[in-house]
Amino acid sequence: MSGNRTFTMIKPDAVESNNIGNITQMISDAGFSIKAMKLTKLSRVQAQKFYAVHKERPFYDELVEYMTSGPIIAAILEKDNAVTDFRNLIGSTDPSEAEDGTIRKKYAESKGRNAIHGSDSDENAIIESEFHFQPSEIV
Repeated sequence: MSGNRTFTMIKPDAVESNNIGNITQMISDAGFSIKAMKLTKLSRVQAQKFYAVHKERPFYDELVEYMTSGPIIAAILEKDNAVTDFRNLIGSTDPSEAEDGTIRKKYAESKGRNAIHGSDSDENAIIESEFHFQPSEIV
């Protein structure tokens, strides 16, 4: 999986705003293949575990609340240089600082409600993908 796959979540704000199709179209147009995708809702325990790396940060509780507030789309994407290319496609965490044409510039509401998650390393892409998908669910 290293190097050519990454993990993403379309977050509750973007799902609620009916931007799933727009975002997946941008992903496809950028040359990514979708290898697994599902609509799901994170439980509080799942969100706490997924974001455990942020547990000591002041925004942790708010992040867990937000990520359990509605459904998400979890997906595994494939493309050469997947992690870096996808991070460029989604843009800065703060949409006011994101470049034009990025997903967050177009669809994020704020730094806290920023529409989409993307793995920050090949190692985390594997961990995050395995958190959400069984091997049999991946094409």
